[in-house]
Amino acid sequence: MRGLKLSKALGSGFSCNGNTVAYLCGSNGPLNGYGLDKKQLSKIPIQARPGPSISSSYSSSLGFTIQSAVLPTAYPYLLFKGITTFGWPTGYWFFHGIIDKLKHLIGSKSSQAMVLLAMGHDKSDGKIILDKETNKIIFSPPHDPLLPQKVKAFQKITKKLGGILFMSRFHSSDGVCNPNGQVFDPEVPGLVHQGLFVRDASLIPCSVGVNPCLTIAAAAEHVCKDLVNNVLKYKTKTCTNYVSKVVDQNPHIETHDTLKSSETSYVSVKETSRGYIAGMPCTATVRMKINLQNSNDFDDWNYSIMRKSLVTLKGKVGGYVVFRAIEKDKLHVIDGEIKMFEVNYRTPYTQYMHYRLLLAAASGSRYVLEGKKIMNPYLFAIFSLKETTTLYVTFKRVSGNFAEDHHVGLNLEGKLKVSMIQLLKTLLSLEGNGKGRFLHLILLHLLRTYILKIPQGIHKEYTPTDSYNNSYPTSTFHELETGDGCIISCRRWNCSHSRLKFNEEKHPSFCLPTEPNDLIRTLLTEGHEIWLLQPRLHPLNPSNNFTIEDIGRYDIPAVISKICEFHGPSMKVHVVAHCVGGLAIHIAVMGGHVSPTQIASLCCTNSSMFFKLSTLATVKMWLPLVSISMALLGKNKTPPLLDTSKASLRHRLLMYIARWIPRYERCTCNECEVFSGIFGNTFRHQNLTPTMHHWLNKQSTTKLPMAAFPHLRKICKSGFIVDSKGNNSYLIHPERMAVSTLYISGGRSLLVTPETTFLANKYVKLHQPGFRHKRVVVDGFGHSGLLIGEESCKEVFPYIVSHLRLCEEGKDIVMINKEKKDGKEALDWAADPYHVASFSTWSSMSKLRLLGC
Repeated sequence: MRGLKLSKALGSGFSCNGNTVAYLCGSNGPLNGYGLDKKQLSKIPIQARPGPSISSSYSSSLGFTIQSAVLPTAYPYLLFKGITTFGWPTGYWFFHGIIDKLKHLIGSKSSQAMVLLAMGHDKSDGKIILDKETNKIIFSPPHDPLLPQKVKAFQKITKKLGGILFMSRFHSSDGVCNPNGQVFDPEVPGLVHQGLFVRDASLIPCSVGVNPCLTIAAAAEHVCKDLVNNVLKYKTKTCTNYVSKVVDQNPHIETHDTLKSSETSYVSVKETSRGYIAGMPCTATVRMKINLQNSNDFDDWNYSIMRKSLVTLKGKVGGYVVFRAIEKDKLHVIDGEIKMFEVNYRTPYTQYMHYRLLLAAASGSRYVLEGKKIMNPYLFAIFSLKETTTLYVTFKRVSGNFAEDHHVGLNLEGKLKVSMIQLLKTLLSLEGNGKGRFLHLILLHLLRTYILKIPQGIHKEYTPTDSYNNSYPTSTFHELETGDGCIISCRRWNCSHSRLKFNEEKHPSFCLPTEPNDLIRTLLTEGHEIWLLQPRLHPLNPSNNFTIEDIGRYDIPAVISKICEFHGPSMKVHVVAHCVGGLAIHIAVMGGHVSPTQIASLCCTNSSMFFKLSTLATVKMWLPLVSISMALLGKNKTPPLLDTSKASLRHRLLMYIARWIPRYERCTCNECEVFSGIFGNTFRHQNLTPTMHHWLNKQSTTKLPMAAFPHLRKICKSGFIVDSKGNNSYLIHPERMAVSTLYISGGRSLLVTPETTFLANKYVKLHQPGFRHKRVVVDGFGHSGLLIGEESCKEVFPYIVSHLRLCEEGKDIVMINKEKKDGKEALDWAADPYHVASFSTWSSMSKLRLLGC
């Protein structure tokens, strides 16, 4: 014995005060976060110097505080700054260290950076122990249950400031046995002591919360199975010394006695993918056993290619996931499955690979990692390598009594990728008697998906829903004559409460008789009166000579005047607009055709005074496709879309060309193919019900008025609303946008990108800070899918309803204080946080809401 006799509690109960440190670099904002050396200190005035070491603070109601810190001059300006601690940076941020180093060497101003500190309450369960034999100090850090919330706060701050976030990684401690119960040699990585198995309670790393007898029995049974498999493999390799080199082999890849039979066909695949989940590094190493015994009908090559559908390959998955930002040790797969080349009947041209892994941590927590590879025949096989090696994952915590709820509500998203080297290793490491057949099936599916583009099935037959059979809420039809003599129409759903106005466009988005719930019925339930505008863009009122500017100048003022006839000139209107309707309402307001005093609030989905398109849509607009289409159409600018319609030779030629124009999602419906070829994919097929898809293409959208396409092309090329001559006549009048706004974008952009609503929200906050402005990005939705999707009533409509309620309660005025004024400067360099959602008190009169395209 040596040293003092002290309590055994010495070294236990250690706490780091919940400290978590992150480093932010490459920001566009004036962070002023670098310290000064002796020369700089004498030259820079006091007011221009960086603040104290802790210059700002943010306290969260979750129980932690985040503070910004100034980088000291002693901070090393290294080329590979923080690589060991933080990991390799993503994208082009590897060059950040090079650029920063060069700036420092030449004495130039370094890029903006700062340190973020998070403090909170950890579990105070850390330990510091002295190993008497080696005289080394062993440290076990305390558990921090608020770490996921801190990380999310760091990421939110980083997105607001712009730049990249580095967070330290944890290092796991080694155990004694691998998941199969084999004792491994710590001095020789990957090797195990042959024949030495542990199969008692010492394998279980933590308390299980219940009587452990069944858990111990299950662990022992699992080890015994692997022991038997080990013996069987040893017997098959006579005269060969079997050495197990897989320490973390999947416990659920079982090799049964039937594997000795040549009748069973299987293949074993090992795959390692790396990437980031919610900005945190993650590595997944999995081993898949895929059973091919149900694929005997693939022997005939020609028959397999041309048949309607191919068999989905299924298998079991094992291995482990390293995600040290969440758990220090490896997360082992205790149950996993894979489905390869799965097809959804809503997207028959697209194939999917689904992964689902149930993970167990040493702490007793359980997690679920679900991943999906999407193989889509977009631009032939250009993206085939990227799509087959990119896994879109979600990481969730399983609620239960496995351990304390340290990460309750954890739901993270990210991407994992298989590198080219790992892909080659995977191909070379294939095992099993079905390797040839497996490679044959892989090539067969790739050929069919990317080259031949053969759909696997078609959309289900149209079956009317109960809501379609029931009578739709009755409405009154009104014909209106605009100021330029054009005849348009609108429909009114009467109600004793407030009223709304919608702008209907070429694709109906508000009145959906086949769905159990649409936006009109949702708002009628809330007690609102609805006015649905059907402008000259609508198939019921097609015109051969008009622009979007005409809709904003004549159609919208005409329907507002009609509403005032019913409710008086002091009536205010809430406007809900979509796509081209959003452009039109901004033209009406910012062009002075409609007074902002007549607008109670404005809600736009995938539209605003800005209009930013996806890459493919932008290329189509810059190419002379619109001019060629107008020349082909001739005098009649409204071609029919139905196959059964009698179309002229010009229209048939345009429809034939449209079918060959590339689009992200293909469809077996000809009408859908023509529309998406001309305009682009306006929705994700997965988001629509079969009845909705059939009604939309076969009954509702029978014509496509294209007279406004030349004006739309000018707006798309400019990126914001312009007049019919291409002049900027509207954005120069921000004072006319004195209304409360809600801008909603789909997170999976097919046509209009979320940048559209980001710029709009930034614009109105900058020029109209006295009103309440909000922006929402709803993940999983495309363009029109925000309003016509199967889950729109749950995911999108609540934002609109809440927006209207706030306006009704008079909560649309925002008091301007000094912080708000200072925030205007921050808007100049703030980044889009989604780049992976303010109103005045009105008089007692009721208000109207307009719904638009």
